[in-house]
Amino acid sequence: MTTLEYTADEMMSIAAARALGGGQRVFVGIGLPSTAANLARRMHAPDLVLIYESGAIGAKPDRLPASIGDGILADTADAVVGVPEMFNYWLQAGRIDIGFLGAAQLDRYGNINTTVIGDYADPAVRLPGAGGAPEIAASCGEVFVVTRQSKRSFVDRVDFITSVGHGRGRGDRAKLGLRGAGPTTVITDLGVLRPDPETGELILTALHSGVTVDQVVASTGWELRVAPELSVTAPPTAAELTALRALKEA
Repeated sequence: MTTLEYTADEMMSIAAARALGGGQRVFVGIGLPSTAANLARRMHAPDLVLIYESGAIGAKPDRLPASIGDGILADTADAVVGVPEMFNYWLQAGRIDIGFLGAAQLDRYGNINTTVIGDYADPAVRLPGAGGAPEIAASCGEVFVVTRQSKRSFVDRVDFITSVGHGRGRGDRAKLGLRGAGPTTVITDLGVLRPDPETGELILTALHSGVTVDQVVASTGWELRVAPELSVTAPPTAAELTALRALKEA
């Protein structure tokens, strides 16, 4: 049997796509989340409802959109609504199952930073900003995060909380009046993390094929806990790799 060659990014995108099921309403961020969501719709979830911040509901692009304002989203959508309706009626009212987000920084409680690196008043780096991510993180039924993992991006405490995950621990979301369950799955190029049911702290629950626990620990900026029953992600299939590469090349 021939061993397929694939990159860590391809494994991450495919693992993220597998996490999505048919019929779910998914609020999709641009970048890695969009790649995963569109791959899922092509591969195993044709009735996945992709929703973009610009107001496109049920978008079916045949290539990856360049931004939330890419015309292909409106051209292929089941409906296009105004941004106020998107947020007030669909998002804040709890009508979206999953928010699929990326992150520049992520901390042990799943809080997301996409605003600044360093001090807010005098940052070392200015990031793209919040967009609709704070509302997505607050109001979707649950949040999936897909991002590359390193000590630079997986930090003990984010420099700025753009989108609240589990705050400082389990129960903080309820205190803040946030509707959704928050981050339930974090998929990286190394493995999968999920929140501890008692504390809300992210723990390693799965390794991608060929990755070791030591590699993940070395790429995490806090003392990462490992689930007692650690699973291993199945490698990409030839069909998944072909579909992913075709999507990126379109």
